[in-house]
Amino acid sequence: MECNEPDMFIFSTLLTVGAVLLLWQQQRQASTYGRYNPTDSVLLLPARLTWLLQELPSFLVPMLLLMKSRELALPNIMLLLMFCGHYFQRTFIYALRLRGRPCQISIMLAATTFCTLNGYLQSHSLLYCLHYPPDWIFGPRFLAGAVLFLSGMFINIHSDNILRNLRKPGESGYKIPKGGMFEFISGANFFGEIIEWLGYSLAAWSAPQAAFGFFTICSIGPRAYHHHRYYLEKFNDYPKSRKALIPYIF
Repeated sequence: MECNEPDMFIFSTLLTVGAVLLLWQQQRQASTYGRYNPTDSVLLLPARLTWLLQELPSFLVPMLLLMKSRELALPNIMLLLMFCGHYFQRTFIYALRLRGRPCQISIMLAATTFCTLNGYLQSHSLLYCLHYPPDWIFGPRFLAGAVLFLSGMFINIHSDNILRNLRKPGESGYKIPKGGMFEFISGANFFGEIIEWLGYSLAAWSAPQAAFGFFTICSIGPRAYHHHRYYLEKFNDYPKSRKALIPYIF
């Protein structure tokens, strides 16, 4: 792969910021989002608008680069479809169905910056840098990665649906999620997304995609632990057999 200087800068930034995020979240009670938002914060945006704005660059940037790209090989197309398919769902389906608390503008801006830079790195590497043999999509790495990606996407969407339907219209407060992977772990939605991007990384077998997978683990892995600890503290009847992120292990 021949990467230019912006590619290498973003790649290095993903690895560095991912590691810093992991260490930072280990030292904090929890990140200031969702249920952990400070109640006295005034710079807030509605949850749906927040998610729409912050996720959109990860879909829009690849589409803009695609308009200027050369003819693509099938493996590159398939990998780009994985990436854009996830963010189409997150931007235009998940965000518009979301029921959540307002989000701090600073959190939204940080997420938007990440999605813009990562959207560029992933799409530019697939459109201009990575060259796969035509039979790559029949190889064990791509096939195993594609299965992991689709499985993770299903778990992520199914878990989000469970969380969204916990409360009836007009209800407030938090309830214990049940069903699906929530029977095994507290962070089922996070687990699904991590599996998605690990599968994507395996299918691509390239440094930019691996950096994104690493960043995802560092960014949302600790959230599963914080949610798990929150449930245990809030609900006396919370299932003690559930783990935080990895079934039966952690």
